[in-house]
Amino acid sequence: MIQDRKLEHLNICNEKDVAYKKTTGFENIEFVHRALCEVNKSDIDISTEVFSKKLDSPLFISAITGGHPFSEKINKELALVSEEFNIGLGLGSQRAGIEHSELNSTYTVTRQYAPNALLVGNIGAPQMELAESAVDMIDADILAIHLNPLQESIQPGGDLNAKGFIDSIGVISDLVNVPVMVKETGAGICCEDALALQRAGVSFIDVEGAGGTSWAAVETYRAEDKYLGYEFWDWGIPTAVSTVEVCSTVDIPVISSGGIRSGLDAAKAIALGADAVGMALPFLKSAYLGHDSIINLIIILTNL
Repeated sequence: MIQDRKLEHLNICNEKDVAYKKTTGFENIEFVHRALCEVNKSDIDISTEVFSKKLDSPLFISAITGGHPFSEKINKELALVSEEFNIGLGLGSQRAGIEHSELNSTYTVTRQYAPNALLVGNIGAPQMELAESAVDMIDADILAIHLNPLQESIQPGGDLNAKGFIDSIGVISDLVNVPVMVKETGAGICCEDALALQRAGVSFIDVEGAGGTSWAAVETYRAEDKYLGYEFWDWGIPTAVSTVEVCSTVDIPVISSGGIRSGLDAAKAIALGADAVGMALPFLKSAYLGHDSIINLIIILTNL
C-alpha cells in the first residue's frame, strides 16, 4: 500500500545510511577572505522575497512527507516552525492524499498550523490530473512538480516510463493558478533540462543535486534485488555543479538543495547564483526528536 511505502521511506531516511558517497562539491568552493570587510554583522538582513512573499530567510524546508498517519505529526511540527520563523515549507507528493481521502489530513495539517507560511504542494510530472486538487488541498502558494526517474528505476514496482514529462509540465503550468516549481529528488538538473523547463513555463527550479540523500540508496533498502541500487547509489550531478549549471542558464529563480548541511553551504550556494536554499533530511531527523530540536536547527542555520 502507498501509505506503507511512505512510512518505510521516513524510517529508512531516519535510521539508515542513505547518503551519497560522493559529496555536493561545496567543500571545494571557498570565499575570498576580506580583512577589510566594512560590515556590521547586526546590520545583515537575510530576508528575501524570491517567492512573491516576504520570508525571513532564504532557508527552505524541502519536500519531506505526507501520506501516512505518522506523517501528520511530522508535518504539524514543520508547519509550526515554518509559521514561527516565516520560512518556506514543501510537502511530499500529495498523490496519496488525493487518491485516499483518509490520508488528506496528513497534508492539510500544514495549512492548519501555518496559515500565513509559504507552502509548496507536490505532484509527479505525469500526474497533471492531480494538479488542481493538490493546490486546493493545502491552499498552496506554489505547486512543485517532482522529477524522480532514478528513484523510479530502483523502486520496486516503479514507473519506468519517463516519456512526455516536458509536455505534462507545460500543461500543468498553464492549468494551475499558482506558480509552478520543478524539482529533482536528489540527482540534480543539468543546464539543458533547466532551459527546457523555463521554456515550458515554470517559475522556479529546485536543482536538488547529488551529495545529500540518495533515493537510489533508500530504494535499495526496500528492494529484494539490491544490485541495481548499489550500482546507481552515487548517480547524479553534485549540487554545487548543478547550481552553477542551472543559474548560468536560466533567468528564473533557482533553489539550491541536496546535501546542504550548514549555513556556510547555504551561503556558498547563494554566492554561486541561487536565490534560496533547501534542506530536507536534517529537518526530518530533527522532527523525530521533537519541536525544540527543529527550532535549534533553524537557529544554528540562520544564526538568528
